[in-house]
Amino acid sequence: MSTNTLSTEAQTRLADFFNNTIDPEEMSRAIRKLNYIIALGILREDATLKNELMNIEYSFFWLNELAEILNPYLNLE
Repeated sequence: MSTNTLSTEAQTRLADFFNNTIDPEEMSRAIRKLNYIIALGILREDATLKNELMNIEYSFFWLNELAEILNPYLNLE
């Protein structure tokens, strides 16, 4: 895992994205929906998705991490 911090410009762009483009909770739902569709495609042995399995696994992990940061799925409240 990387320990690099975001540049001020990247922080500003990320804040602008979530303040003016999409709500973080909506983004986390979209990420989870995409991950679900990708997982189903692989389970059903879709040829295109199967060829990209390593890339999909890597992306799946990091998209889930981002979704958890944006809106934790399992809230401890």
